[in-house]
Amino acid sequence: MNLFDLTGKVAVITGSTKGIGRAMAEQMALHGARVVVSSRKADACDGVAAAINALVAGTGAGKAIAVPANISRKEDLEHLVARTRELLGPIDILVCNAASNPYYGSMLGISDDQMDKILDNNIKSNHWLCSLVIPEMRTRKDGVIIIVSSIGGILGHTTLGAYGLSKAADLALARNIAAEFGPDNIRANAIAPGLIKTDFARALWDSPEYLAKATERSPLRRIGTPEEIAGAAVFLSSAAGAFMTGQTLVIDGGRVTAN
Repeated sequence: MNLFDLTGKVAVITGSTKGIGRAMAEQMALHGARVVVSSRKADACDGVAAAINALVAGTGAGKAIAVPANISRKEDLEHLVARTRELLGPIDILVCNAASNPYYGSMLGISDDQMDKILDNNIKSNHWLCSLVIPEMRTRKDGVIIIVSSIGGILGHTTLGAYGLSKAADLALARNIAAEFGPDNIRANAIAPGLIKTDFARALWDSPEYLAKATERSPLRRIGTPEEIAGAAVFLSSAAGAFMTGQTLVIDGGRVTAN
């Protein structure tokens, strides 16, 4: 038995046209899943879905389709779920990866609009999407939910406070889903990456001063790559992770431990 086989599974991954989300979509497709690539821009979704299908062509692995959605709009998320069911069938795996961080600085300087955007996109949208897929998972007595959080939800931070607040809430959301719906065989876990080389985190790793401080406190003395997070998503979605729920998987090169 291949414990990491996802053949036949339907996986919806938000924010999957680049960075961690794209790496997860690629790896899940390579492990047999039928993956829904989703982000705000339709052309970006189409391009990534086509690239994944080219990647898996001739391998007997899964495939990808594109369904764009703006996570800040509940009607977009409803369409994402409905369209996935129409094209691929019931959703087996949901990965809430998309997030926003429009502010960097002291908590005293953030505007109400910036705070609202962080809370709406990083917490409320995940709650909406999970609430849309959990009923069908309960009916089937099977389902996996992964919420991509951050070590910012575990550590205090002087310039990413609101973002960290939202990511701490995501950890609680995963625990709450696990506790309430575990009897229905629905597993929910969070992944908390450290600093990863993505466009989303460019303002951090592209700063030589910040990068030096971040890596000197990390036992591995480097930042991570999207692919190093994607493997965890495959594990949590597959039979290999079947007895794991309500947990936070920290993947940060040891930075939290060192602190």
